[in-house]
Amino acid sequence: LVGVVDSGFPILLADEHGSRSTPSAVCVAADGSVSVGAVALRQRALHPTRTITSVKRLIGRRPGEAGWAPPYSLSEPQTSPVEVSAEILKHLKEVAERALEQSVSQAVITVPAYFNDAQRNATKRAGELAGLEVLRILSEPTAAALAYGLDKLAEHQKIAVYDLGGGTFDISVLEMREGTFQVLSTAGDTQLGGDDLDRLLAGYIAQKLGLSPDDIRVVEAAEAVKKRLSAEDTAAYNGLEITRGELDKIARPWIERTRIHCLRALSDAGVKPEELDEVILVGGSTRMPLVRTYVREIFGREPNTSQNPDEAIALGATIQAGILGGSLRQVLLLDVTPLSLGIETFGGLMNIIIPRNTTIPAKAGEMFTNAVANQDSMLIRILQGERELAKDNWELGRIEVPFPAGPKGSARVGVQFS
Repeated sequence: LVGVVDSGFPILLADEHGSRSTPSAVCVAADGSVSVGAVALRQRALHPTRTITSVKRLIGRRPGEAGWAPPYSLSEPQTSPVEVSAEILKHLKEVAERALEQSVSQAVITVPAYFNDAQRNATKRAGELAGLEVLRILSEPTAAALAYGLDKLAEHQKIAVYDLGGGTFDISVLEMREGTFQVLSTAGDTQLGGDDLDRLLAGYIAQKLGLSPDDIRVVEAAEAVKKRLSAEDTAAYNGLEITRGELDKIARPWIERTRIHCLRALSDAGVKPEELDEVILVGGSTRMPLVRTYVREIFGREPNTSQNPDEAIALGATIQAGILGGSLRQVLLLDVTPLSLGIETFGGLMNIIIPRNTTIPAKAGEMFTNAVANQDSMLIRILQGERELAKDNWELGRIEVPFPAGPKGSARVGVQFS
Protein backbone atom coordinates (compact mmCIF):
# COMPACT_ATOMS: atom_id res chain seq x y z
CA LEU A 1 0.00 0.00 0.00
CA VAL A 2 1.05 3.60 -0.54
CA GLY A 3 -0.28 6.80 1.00
CA VAL A 4 0.21 10.54 1.23
CA VAL A 5 -0.85 13.35 3.54
CA ASP A 6 -3.41 15.59 1.83
CA SER A 7 -4.65 18.76 3.56
CA GLY A 8 -3.47 17.41 6.90
CA PHE A 9 -5.10 13.99 6.54
CA PRO A 10 -3.30 10.72 5.76
CA ILE A 11 -4.93 8.87 2.85
CA LEU A 12 -4.09 5.67 1.01
CA LEU A 13 -3.98 5.84 -2.78
CA ALA A 14 -5.74 3.50 -5.20
CA ASP A 15 -4.37 2.18 -8.47
CA GLU A 16 -6.07 2.52 -11.87
CA HIS A 17 -8.37 -0.40 -10.97
CA GLY A 18 -9.55 1.26 -7.76
CA SER A 19 -7.61 -1.07 -5.46
CA ARG A 20 -5.57 0.33 -2.57
CA SER A 21 -3.81 -2.97 -1.90
CA THR A 22 -1.10 -4.43 -4.13
CA PRO A 23 -0.24 -8.10 -3.50
CA SER A 24 3.49 -8.60 -2.89
CA ALA A 25 3.99 -10.70 -6.01
CA VAL A 26 6.25 -10.29 -9.03
CA CYS A 27 6.25 -12.41 -12.19
CA VAL A 28 9.34 -12.28 -14.41
CA ALA A 29 8.50 -13.69 -17.85
CA ALA A 30 10.98 -15.63 -19.98
CA ASP A 31 11.50 -12.53 -22.14
CA GLY A 32 12.39 -10.47 -19.05
CA SER A 33 9.13 -8.50 -18.84
CA VAL A 34 7.88 -7.90 -15.31
CA SER A 35 4.36 -7.79 -13.88
CA VAL A 36 3.51 -6.85 -10.31
CA GLY A 37 0.64 -7.41 -7.89
CA ALA A 38 -2.66 -8.97 -8.89
CA VAL A 39 -1.50 -9.33 -12.50
CA ALA A 40 1.49 -11.39 -11.31
CA LEU A 41 -0.68 -13.57 -9.07
CA ARG A 42 -2.95 -14.43 -11.98
CA GLN A 43 0.08 -15.90 -13.76
CA ARG A 44 1.25 -17.97 -10.79
CA ALA A 45 -0.63 -21.13 -11.77
CA LEU A 46 0.89 -21.04 -15.28
CA HIS A 47 4.37 -19.89 -14.24
CA PRO A 48 4.92 -21.02 -10.62
CA THR A 49 8.72 -20.98 -10.90
CA ARG A 50 8.75 -17.43 -12.28
CA THR A 51 6.20 -15.86 -9.89
CA ILE A 52 7.81 -14.66 -6.69
CA THR A 53 5.87 -14.17 -3.45
CA SER A 54 6.79 -13.92 0.25
CA VAL A 55 9.93 -11.98 -0.70
CA LYS A 56 9.91 -10.27 2.70
CA ARG A 57 11.09 -13.58 4.17
CA LEU A 58 14.06 -13.72 1.82
CA ILE A 59 15.38 -10.17 1.63
CA GLY A 60 18.69 -9.62 3.40
CA ARG A 61 19.11 -13.32 4.20
CA ARG A 62 21.73 -15.82 3.10
CA PRO A 63 20.65 -18.66 0.75
CA GLY A 64 18.88 -21.40 2.68
CA GLU A 65 18.58 -19.28 5.82
CA ALA A 66 14.86 -18.59 5.40
CA GLY A 67 13.97 -22.08 6.64
CA TRP A 68 11.83 -23.01 3.63
CA ALA A 69 12.49 -23.68 -0.03
CA PRO A 70 10.65 -21.25 -2.33
CA PRO A 71 9.30 -22.83 -5.54
CA TYR A 72 10.92 -20.18 -7.71
CA SER A 73 14.46 -19.32 -8.80
CA LEU A 74 16.31 -16.48 -7.09
CA SER A 75 19.54 -16.83 -9.05
CA GLU A 76 18.80 -14.44 -11.91
CA PRO A 77 19.56 -10.73 -11.39
CA GLN A 78 15.92 -9.76 -11.87
CA THR A 79 14.75 -12.27 -9.28
CA SER A 80 17.04 -11.43 -6.36
CA PRO A 81 15.01 -10.44 -3.26
CA VAL A 82 16.27 -6.86 -3.47
CA GLU A 83 15.35 -6.55 -7.17
CA VAL A 84 11.92 -8.10 -6.58
CA SER A 85 11.24 -5.73 -3.67
CA ALA A 86 12.38 -2.84 -5.86
CA GLU A 87 9.84 -3.82 -8.54
CA ILE A 88 7.04 -3.75 -5.94
CA LEU A 89 8.18 -0.37 -4.62
CA LYS A 90 8.53 0.96 -8.16
CA HIS A 91 4.93 -0.08 -8.84
CA LEU A 92 3.73 1.70 -5.68
CA LYS A 93 5.71 4.79 -6.70
CA GLU A 94 3.91 4.75 -10.06
CA VAL A 95 0.53 4.38 -8.31
CA ALA A 96 1.31 7.46 -6.22
CA GLU A 97 2.56 9.48 -9.17
CA ARG A 98 -0.53 8.63 -11.22
CA ALA A 99 -2.85 9.60 -8.36
CA LEU A 100 -0.99 12.80 -7.45
CA GLU A 101 -0.11 13.76 -11.04
CA GLN A 102 3.42 14.64 -9.98
CA SER A 103 6.73 12.87 -9.44
CA VAL A 104 7.53 11.17 -6.13
CA SER A 105 11.14 10.94 -4.95
CA GLN A 106 11.05 10.33 -1.19
CA ALA A 107 9.39 7.71 1.00
CA VAL A 108 9.08 6.14 4.43
CA ILE A 109 9.14 2.33 4.16
CA THR A 110 7.97 -0.07 6.86
CA VAL A 111 9.61 -3.38 7.76
CA PRO A 112 8.94 -6.03 10.42
CA ALA A 113 10.18 -4.84 13.81
CA TYR A 114 12.32 -7.96 14.14
CA PHE A 115 14.25 -7.33 10.91
CA ASN A 116 18.00 -7.30 11.50
CA ASP A 117 20.42 -4.72 10.14
CA ALA A 118 21.09 -6.63 6.91
CA GLN A 119 17.37 -6.96 6.16
CA ARG A 120 16.77 -3.25 6.83
CA ASN A 121 19.70 -2.22 4.64
CA ALA A 122 18.52 -4.53 1.84
CA THR A 123 15.08 -2.91 2.03
CA LYS A 124 16.67 0.52 1.81
CA ARG A 125 18.65 -0.59 -1.27
CA ALA A 126 15.41 -1.80 -2.84
CA GLY A 127 13.89 1.64 -2.30
CA GLU A 128 16.89 3.30 -3.90
CA LEU A 129 16.69 0.94 -6.90
CA ALA A 130 13.05 2.00 -7.25
CA GLY A 131 14.17 5.63 -7.54
CA LEU A 132 13.30 6.66 -3.99
CA GLU A 133 15.22 8.45 -1.28
CA VAL A 134 14.33 6.44 1.81
CA LEU A 135 13.78 8.99 4.58
CA ARG A 136 13.21 6.39 7.26
CA ILE A 137 12.84 2.65 7.75
CA LEU A 138 9.96 2.34 10.21
CA SER A 139 9.01 -0.75 12.20
CA GLU A 140 5.55 -2.02 11.31
CA PRO A 141 4.09 -2.19 14.85
CA THR A 142 5.35 1.34 15.53
CA ALA A 143 3.62 2.52 12.36
CA ALA A 144 0.39 0.83 13.45
CA ALA A 145 0.67 2.51 16.86
CA LEU A 146 1.01 5.89 15.11
CA ALA A 147 -2.16 5.23 13.13
CA TYR A 148 -3.99 4.27 16.32
CA GLY A 149 -2.65 7.07 18.51
CA LEU A 150 -2.47 10.16 16.30
CA ASP A 151 -5.81 11.43 17.64
CA LYS A 152 -4.91 10.44 21.23
CA LEU A 153 -1.72 12.45 21.70
CA ALA A 154 -2.92 13.96 24.98
CA GLU A 155 -3.60 10.53 26.50
CA HIS A 156 -1.23 8.32 28.47
CA GLN A 157 -1.54 4.67 27.43
CA LYS A 158 0.46 1.49 27.35
CA ILE A 159 -0.41 -0.62 24.33
CA ALA A 160 0.71 -3.81 22.65
CA VAL A 161 0.61 -4.18 18.87
CA TYR A 162 0.13 -7.79 17.74
CA ASP A 163 1.08 -7.88 14.06
CA LEU A 164 0.51 -11.19 12.27
CA GLY A 165 0.72 -10.81 8.51
CA GLY A 166 1.26 -13.13 5.60
CA GLY A 167 4.97 -13.63 6.06
CA THR A 168 6.09 -12.33 9.46
CA PHE A 169 5.01 -11.87 13.08
CA ASP A 170 5.87 -8.96 15.39
CA ILE A 171 4.77 -7.97 18.87
CA SER A 172 5.69 -4.57 20.30
CA VAL A 173 4.86 -2.95 23.62
CA LEU A 174 4.72 0.85 23.53
CA GLU A 175 3.96 3.74 25.83
CA MET A 176 2.15 6.83 24.52
CA ARG A 177 2.51 10.03 26.52
CA GLU A 178 2.13 13.70 25.51
CA GLY A 179 2.94 13.19 21.85
CA THR A 180 5.76 10.70 22.46
CA PHE A 181 5.54 7.12 21.23
CA GLN A 182 8.18 5.08 23.07
CA VAL A 183 8.74 1.46 22.13
CA LEU A 184 9.45 -0.46 25.34
CA SER A 185 10.16 -3.82 23.73
CA THR A 186 9.73 -5.81 20.57
CA ALA A 187 9.91 -9.49 19.68
CA GLY A 188 8.86 -11.64 16.77
CA ASP A 189 9.64 -14.17 14.08
CA THR A 190 10.42 -13.18 10.49
CA GLN A 191 9.54 -16.73 9.38
CA LEU A 192 6.02 -16.95 10.85
CA GLY A 193 2.87 -15.78 9.09
CA GLY A 194 -0.28 -16.66 7.21
CA ASP A 195 1.73 -18.20 4.37
CA ASP A 196 2.71 -21.03 6.74
CA LEU A 197 -0.93 -21.78 7.51
CA ASP A 198 -1.73 -21.76 3.79
CA ARG A 199 0.89 -24.47 3.27
CA LEU A 200 -0.36 -26.51 6.25
CA LEU A 201 -3.94 -26.32 5.00
CA ALA A 202 -2.81 -27.12 1.45
CA GLY A 203 -1.15 -30.27 2.80
CA TYR A 204 -4.39 -31.25 4.55
CA ILE A 205 -6.48 -30.68 1.40
CA ALA A 206 -3.95 -32.51 -0.78
CA GLN A 207 -3.98 -35.52 1.54
CA LYS A 208 -7.78 -35.68 1.53
CA LEU A 209 -8.05 -35.37 -2.26
CA GLY A 210 -4.93 -37.27 -3.30
CA LEU A 211 -3.28 -34.17 -4.79
CA SER A 212 0.22 -32.71 -4.56
CA PRO A 213 0.57 -30.17 -1.72
CA ASP A 214 3.07 -28.29 -3.91
CA ASP A 215 0.48 -27.71 -6.65
CA ILE A 216 0.06 -23.94 -6.66
CA ARG A 217 -3.67 -24.34 -7.35
CA VAL A 218 -4.03 -26.28 -4.10
CA VAL A 219 -2.09 -23.58 -2.21
CA GLU A 220 -4.29 -20.85 -3.71
CA ALA A 221 -7.40 -22.85 -2.82
CA ALA A 222 -6.14 -23.25 0.75
CA GLU A 223 -5.71 -19.49 1.05
CA ALA A 224 -9.24 -18.90 -0.26
CA VAL A 225 -10.70 -21.50 2.12
CA LYS A 226 -8.85 -19.95 5.07
CA LYS A 227 -10.26 -16.51 4.28
CA ARG A 228 -13.82 -17.81 3.89
CA LEU A 229 -13.61 -19.63 7.21
CA SER A 230 -12.90 -16.34 8.98
CA ALA A 231 -16.50 -15.36 8.25
CA GLU A 232 -18.27 -18.69 7.69
CA ASP A 233 -18.46 -22.05 9.47
CA THR A 234 -17.72 -24.16 6.39
CA ALA A 235 -15.99 -23.82 3.03
CA ALA A 236 -15.56 -26.26 0.15
CA TYR A 237 -12.95 -27.01 -2.49
CA ASN A 238 -13.29 -29.61 -5.24
CA GLY A 239 -16.10 -31.36 -3.37
CA LEU A 240 -14.24 -31.41 -0.03
CA GLU A 241 -16.03 -29.56 2.78
CA ILE A 242 -13.78 -28.08 5.45
CA THR A 243 -15.12 -26.73 8.74
CA ARG A 244 -13.76 -23.92 10.86
CA GLY A 245 -13.10 -26.52 13.56
CA GLU A 246 -10.83 -28.46 11.19
CA LEU A 247 -8.96 -25.27 10.30
CA ASP A 248 -8.59 -24.39 13.99
CA LYS A 249 -7.09 -27.82 14.72
CA ILE A 250 -4.52 -27.31 11.95
CA ALA A 251 -3.82 -23.71 12.99
CA ARG A 252 -3.39 -24.11 16.76
CA PRO A 253 0.31 -25.12 16.74
CA TRP A 254 0.99 -22.31 14.25
CA ILE A 255 -0.70 -19.65 16.39
CA GLU A 256 0.80 -21.06 19.59
CA ARG A 257 4.23 -20.09 18.24
CA THR A 258 3.31 -16.42 18.79
CA ARG A 259 2.75 -16.89 22.54
CA ILE A 260 6.41 -17.10 23.58
CA HIS A 261 7.20 -13.87 21.70
CA CYS A 262 4.30 -12.06 23.40
CA LEU A 263 5.44 -13.20 26.84
CA ARG A 264 9.04 -12.19 26.11
CA ALA A 265 7.99 -8.73 24.89
CA LEU A 266 5.96 -8.18 28.07
CA SER A 267 8.86 -9.40 30.23
CA ASP A 268 11.44 -7.23 28.45
CA ALA A 269 9.15 -4.19 28.78
CA GLY A 270 8.52 -4.87 32.47
CA VAL A 271 4.78 -4.68 31.81
CA LYS A 272 2.12 -7.05 33.09
CA PRO A 273 -0.81 -7.92 30.78
CA GLU A 274 -3.27 -6.18 33.11
CA GLU A 275 -1.24 -2.95 32.85
CA LEU A 276 -1.95 -2.64 29.12
CA ASP A 277 -4.69 -0.25 28.04
CA GLU A 278 -5.13 -1.80 24.59
CA VAL A 279 -3.93 -4.71 22.47
CA ILE A 280 -4.09 -3.58 18.83
CA LEU A 281 -4.46 -6.21 16.11
CA VAL A 282 -2.91 -5.59 12.69
CA GLY A 283 -2.00 -7.85 9.78
CA GLY A 284 -4.45 -9.79 7.64
CA SER A 285 -4.04 -13.02 9.63
CA THR A 286 -5.58 -11.39 12.72
CA ARG A 287 -8.98 -11.62 11.03
CA MET A 288 -9.06 -15.31 11.98
CA PRO A 289 -11.38 -15.91 14.96
CA LEU A 290 -8.88 -18.36 16.48
CA VAL A 291 -6.12 -15.74 16.44
CA ARG A 292 -8.37 -13.32 18.31
CA THR A 293 -9.21 -16.04 20.84
CA TYR A 294 -5.51 -16.71 21.45
CA VAL A 295 -4.75 -12.99 21.87
CA ARG A 296 -7.60 -12.77 24.39
CA GLU A 297 -6.11 -15.70 26.33
CA ILE A 298 -2.54 -14.36 26.29
CA PHE A 299 -3.34 -10.79 27.33
CA GLY A 300 -6.52 -11.38 29.35
CA ARG A 301 -8.48 -8.72 27.51
CA GLU A 302 -10.55 -8.20 24.39
CA PRO A 303 -8.27 -7.15 21.51
CA ASN A 304 -8.82 -3.77 19.84
CA THR A 305 -9.92 -4.29 16.24
CA SER A 306 -10.61 -0.62 15.46
CA GLN A 307 -7.78 -0.47 12.90
CA ASN A 308 -8.10 -1.92 9.42
CA PRO A 309 -5.62 -4.82 9.77
CA ASP A 310 -4.45 -4.47 6.17
CA GLU A 311 -4.10 -0.68 6.15
CA ALA A 312 -3.03 0.49 9.63
CA ILE A 313 0.70 0.04 8.98
CA ALA A 314 0.60 1.95 5.69
CA LEU A 315 -1.39 4.74 7.34
CA GLY A 316 1.24 4.96 10.07
CA ALA A 317 4.02 5.21 7.48
CA THR A 318 2.05 7.95 5.73
CA ILE A 319 1.73 9.82 9.03
CA GLN A 320 5.48 9.52 9.64
CA ALA A 321 6.19 10.82 6.14
CA GLY A 322 3.84 13.73 6.83
CA ILE A 323 5.65 14.52 10.08
CA LEU A 324 9.05 14.45 8.35
CA GLY A 325 7.68 16.64 5.56
CA GLY A 326 6.18 19.15 7.99
CA SER A 327 2.55 18.66 6.94
CA LEU A 328 1.52 16.98 10.22
CA ARG A 329 2.13 18.03 13.81
CA GLN A 330 5.32 16.77 15.34
CA VAL A 331 5.38 13.64 17.45
CA LEU A 332 8.44 11.91 18.87
CA LEU A 333 9.14 8.27 18.06
CA LEU A 334 11.58 6.44 20.32
CA ASP A 335 12.36 2.99 18.93
CA VAL A 336 14.54 0.18 20.27
CA THR A 337 17.20 -2.19 19.01
CA PRO A 338 15.24 -5.35 18.11
CA LEU A 339 18.30 -7.58 18.52
CA SER A 340 21.39 -7.40 20.72
CA LEU A 341 24.64 -5.99 19.30
CA GLY A 342 28.06 -7.27 20.29
CA ILE A 343 31.32 -8.84 19.18
CA GLU A 344 32.92 -12.27 19.16
CA THR A 345 35.29 -12.95 22.06
CA PHE A 346 37.75 -15.72 22.91
CA GLY A 347 36.19 -19.15 22.61
CA GLY A 348 33.77 -18.10 19.89
CA LEU A 349 31.29 -16.53 22.32
CA MET A 350 28.98 -13.57 21.69
CA ASN A 351 29.78 -10.64 24.00
CA ILE A 352 26.74 -8.33 24.10
CA ILE A 353 27.50 -4.61 24.26
CA ILE A 354 24.04 -3.17 23.50
CA PRO A 355 21.26 -5.50 24.69
CA ARG A 356 18.06 -6.01 22.73
CA ASN A 357 15.27 -3.48 23.36
CA THR A 358 17.69 -0.66 24.21
CA THR A 359 16.14 2.70 23.35
CA ILE A 360 17.89 4.35 20.42
CA PRO A 361 19.87 6.48 19.92
CA ALA A 362 22.23 4.64 22.27
CA LYS A 363 25.95 4.45 22.97
CA ALA A 364 27.89 1.76 24.86
CA GLY A 365 31.36 0.28 24.83
CA GLU A 366 33.81 -2.08 26.48
CA MET A 367 37.57 -2.56 26.66
CA PHE A 368 39.09 -5.80 25.36
CA THR A 369 42.61 -7.23 25.61
CA ASN A 370 44.74 -9.77 23.77
CA ALA A 371 44.01 -13.38 24.80
CA VAL A 372 47.46 -14.83 24.02
CA ALA A 373 51.07 -13.68 24.14
CA ASN A 374 52.76 -12.23 21.03
CA GLN A 375 49.39 -11.40 19.45
CA ASP A 376 49.85 -8.42 17.12
CA SER A 377 46.26 -7.76 16.00
CA MET A 378 42.67 -8.31 17.03
CA LEU A 379 39.85 -9.24 14.66
CA ILE A 380 36.64 -7.53 15.78
CA ARG A 381 33.59 -9.37 14.39
CA ILE A 382 30.49 -7.20 14.82
CA LEU A 383 27.45 -9.36 15.53
CA GLN A 384 23.69 -9.02 15.92
CA GLY A 385 21.51 -11.63 17.58
CA GLU A 386 20.62 -13.45 20.78
CA ARG A 387 22.55 -16.72 20.51
CA GLU A 388 25.37 -17.57 22.93
CA LEU A 389 27.78 -18.70 20.22
CA ALA A 390 29.07 -16.06 17.82
CA LYS A 391 28.68 -18.34 14.79
CA ASP A 392 24.92 -18.53 15.39
CA ASN A 393 24.43 -14.76 15.14
CA TRP A 394 24.41 -12.43 12.15
CA GLU A 395 27.75 -10.86 11.24
CA LEU A 396 27.34 -7.18 10.35
CA GLY A 397 31.01 -6.62 9.58
CA ARG A 398 34.58 -7.09 10.78
CA ILE A 399 37.56 -4.85 11.55
CA GLU A 400 41.17 -5.90 12.18
CA VAL A 401 42.98 -3.73 14.74
CA PRO A 402 46.82 -3.98 14.71
CA PHE A 403 48.95 -3.35 17.81
CA PRO A 404 52.53 -4.12 19.00
CA ALA A 405 53.06 -7.74 20.02
CA GLY A 406 53.47 -8.30 23.75
CA PRO A 407 52.51 -10.45 26.71
CA LYS A 408 48.96 -11.72 27.21
CA GLY A 409 46.75 -8.88 28.43
CA SER A 410 49.16 -6.12 27.38
CA ALA A 411 47.04 -4.66 24.57
CA ARG A 412 43.90 -2.63 25.16
CA VAL A 413 41.30 -2.22 22.41
CA GLY A 414 38.18 -0.14 23.06
CA VAL A 415 35.01 -1.08 21.18
CA GLN A 416 32.14 1.39 21.14
CA PHE A 417 28.72 1.09 19.49
CA SER A 418 26.62 4.17 18.82
